[in-house]
Amino acid sequence: MQVEVRMAAKKKSAKKSAKKSSVRKYSKSAGKQVETEMREFNKGTLKSGSGAKVTNRKQAIAIGLSEARKKGAKVPKKKS
Repeated sequence: MQVEVRMAAKKKSAKKSAKKSSVRKYSKSAGKQVETEMREFNKGTLKSGSGAKVTNRKQAIAIGLSEARKKGAKVPKKKS
């Protein structure tokens, strides 16, 4: 009886530690576009559509993904 319990516990822990295969969320070109925008953000030269300086990291990433979409890169649709 105890042996069965131990084996069941080992199976559960083995399932938890198994890694999922990593699937790219964005294409490599989209990643490069975001990287470019982040460089501009870090320099302090990134501007939003209205011309205001971007001060939020998430906004800089959103701008990079938007630019990548315009160029036709594999990026999921915006969540509205």
